[in-house]
Parts: sequence; C-alpha cells; structure tokens
Amino acid sequence: MADSQSNARLRADAGAPTSGVIHVRTRLTADFTVISNALAQRRGSAVTVGVAVYILSLPTGAPVTIAALCEHFSEGEILISRALRELEAAGYLERRRERLASGQIRTRTYFHDVPGGDGPDGPPEPPKPPRPRERPVARETASPLREVAPAPGPEETESPVTALADADPKAVAVLTALRRVDPRLVLSAREAARLAPAVTEWLAAGVGAHEITELLTVRLPDRFRARPASFLAFRLRETPLPVPPPAPLPLTVERPAVLPFQTCDGCERAFRAQEPGHCRSCRDHLAGERLRAAG
Repeated sequence: MADSQSNARLRADAGAPTSGVIHVRTRLTADFTVISNALAQRRGSAVTVGVAVYILSLPTGAPVTIAALCEHFSEGEILISRALRELEAAGYLERRRERLASGQIRTRTYFHDVPGGDGPDGPPEPPKPPRPRERPVARETASPLREVAPAPGPEETESPVTALADADPKAVAVLTALRRVDPRLVLSAREAARLAPAVTEWLAAGVGAHEITELLTVRLPDRFRARPASFLAFRLRETPLPVPPPAPLPLTVERPAVLPFQTCDGCERAFRAQEPGHCRSCRDHLAGERLRAAG
C-alpha cells in the first residue's frame, strides 16, 4: 500500500520572523572587532560609521590621516574629513598635542570605544627612549676637575601649520589644487610647506599656475610607490626652469639728428651740412684741380 501524502503546507517555524532581516550567526575566533551598538546604530552619515569601524579594526600605530583614509575608501577628502569631525564632536576621536622625550611636539590620535572616557587604564603613555649606558670615567689624580658645560637641549620642531603660514600663498594654492586634477595628489601641511619654495621659483620665472599644474599632473603613474609628494618634488627638482623672456624694447627709438641745409659757395646748390662750405661735387672738383696744379 502506498504511503499517504498530504498537500497541506508545512507550518513555518514559530521562532522565525515573518518580515525583516534574519541573522545567520557565525562564531568568530580570530580577525574580528567588538563594536558598541551605540556606534554601529548611530544615526546620520553612513560614511562616519564606516570610518569609525575601520579605525577600530586597525592595529595600534596604524596611520589614520585623511590621506591614508582616502587611499582605502572611495570617498574623497571632503567626506572623510567631515566624518572625522563628526567623530571628534561625538567624543569618539580625540587629538592631543604631546611633547615627546626628545623635545619634539607631535599630535597623537586616540579613538575611544565609548565616547567621553579614557577607559579603565587611560590612554597609553608615549614610549620612553632607552637610557644610555654609563661609561666608566677615568680618574685624573694630577689634573684639577674640569667643568663640563651642559649639553644644549633639543630644539623644538617647527609646527607644520606655522611652516605652511610662512610659505608663499600662491604656491600653496597651486599645490592644494592638484587634488582636483587627480584625487591621489592629497598633500599634508608639512608636504605643502616643503614643496612651496620650488613652486615659488617657477612662479618667479614667469610660469603660470596652469602650466605648473599641467607639468605636475601629466602622465602620472598608475600607482605611486611612495607618497605623491616625493614624486612631485622629483618633477620640480629635475625639470629645468624656462629661459626668462628678453627685455622689451623701448617704446621710443632715438633718431639721428637732422643736419640743416647749407648753400654751396661754388655752385649754390643746397646740401645738408653742419657748417657752410662746398657741396660734395665742388669739393671733388677742387681736389682734382689741386692735383693737376701740383703735377
């Protein structure tokens, strides 16, 4: 006897929702990041949440500058910088200017899992330089003690913002506008201040901003092996400066003085001369007569 079969639909699982997303969970044991729901479900820009999740997934010490983020995401500099400002305003991102043990001032970036707090242990302290090994000092019995002058302290490095303010504003404008031609040519404040003197020389030589932009952006490689600033510095250094144009001719040209008219004493013809006398024909005739008389 054949088995009886029913045409009735199977009853759906009581635990599955009738609409909406259904999660398929996978237990991860490596390569995962823990993110709070307050950040993952944050209302507003999706770029802001994506940038925050990407920064949380990076190891400590990874670069999170605008240029580094633009190389990873397809969004441009404006959206990335706006996302960083939103994260900083919300308390997730924090920038601190700290002095290192060497005396240099650096800007450190901290990213908080929970905004508004440093966490249970606080931010990590800057690394301390290794202590120099003490060398044995030879004792001198006969000579008196010598006074040792204190070593000069390390000079503070100039801030990138200060160096950029001292640069030529026209040269800086040319450099910052390069990203409009190629989005990869994003320069930091320190890089723009370092390249500005070379661009100033080109502008002083009579090269316009359009010609400089075309020189720096024509036939770019598909992929830069280093920072784009190094490639731009090579082109500015290796390309010879154009020959300066010749000096313009004066508008007024001095003309030779016009001699006045004189009346010849022999034939009474009019000729130009500084003083009265004989014309050229009479002078030649008189010279011939003197030669015949002398002969």
